Amino acid sequence: MQKKAFTLIELLVVIAIIAILAAILFPVFAQAKAAAKKAAAISNQKQIGTALQIYMGDYDDLYPRNDDCELNSSLNAANNNIAAGTDPSPWCTGANGFPFRMNHYSWQKWVRPYTKNVQLFEHPGRAKLNPNTASCPTGQYSQCGQIMGGFAINLALTGALNTWNRSATAAGRTRNSWLGGTGTSVPNVGDAMLLMEFSNPDINFAPVVVDAINNPLVDQQVYPMAIREFWAANFMKLNGSCVAQGDPNPKVTFAGVVVVGHADTSTKAYPVKQFLSRTPSAAEYGVPVDANTQCGISSGTYRPGVTPNTGINYPMWALGQ
Repeated sequence: MQKKAFTLIELLVVIAIIAILAAILFPVFAQAKAAAKKAAAISNQKQIGTALQIYMGDYDDLYPRNDDCELNSSLNAANNNIAAGTDPSPWCTGANGFPFRMNHYSWQKWVRPYTKNVQLFEHPGRAKLNPNTASCPTGQYSQCGQIMGGFAINLALTGALNTWNRSATAAGRTRNSWLGGTGTSVPNVGDAMLLMEFSNPDINFAPVVVDAINNPLVDQQVYPMAIREFWAANFMKLNGSCVAQGDPNPKVTFAGVVVVGHADTSTKAYPVKQFLSRTPSAAEYGVPVDANTQCGISSGTYRPGVTPNTGINYPMWALGQ
């Protein structure tokens, strides 16, 4: 009995059907994968926010802002067997990178005892960034143990210290939150942003505005980087003049959203344009627009020469209390 085989036309029809199904299903799979990673990012931030609340419960309602040098404290566990003896300072001064420094560049160490999990601080939708810098010539993560491109803490709410190995009269030893640095000082905790996703390779905290009046002093006062032009330059596609072109930049945003962790631990993914609409313009905030604000980040601190206007009503930035 002769077996009947598929004809060439029949095979081509089957292949065409498979190709059509693939073209239909692959984008669906990609969207489902992106949605799962976005949900994981929200979950991670929620857990970090909860850890911050527990920390504050142990420290009289104060947000963490410590600066120290602690042996074998690197967020990259591979660095924790490199130190001889018990003096960690050679790995905190910069000569060997900063794997044992505990400050706002490694803010995750502030709450790691409460999370017990370093992976929480990494964004599930992006690869871990490991750029080489002057201070970390073999990699931000590999040498210095700093997690870049994941989540950022809002130093304008917490404040930050720069005290380790510095004189008592050094400028900027203390950067105090303009609200006071406590949980109860934050208005509208369900709206105020304490955490956010941030893909910058060099800075892993939300930059701050430093009050020029207090700038030369030991104790400085910091305000949020609540400048729409600045965040548009970081999150949107730009033309050659640093003007946003209307669409989020897929290289620096994931799924076109910014995951925000509020001060009450609630967490939400805001579409980029909604995030921008909840941020005041430079004119409203009373600060000038210059290269540092219009063309994106160049430093973790911005000194505009004026005190920002905090009386405007933008709850996401804890403004307008």
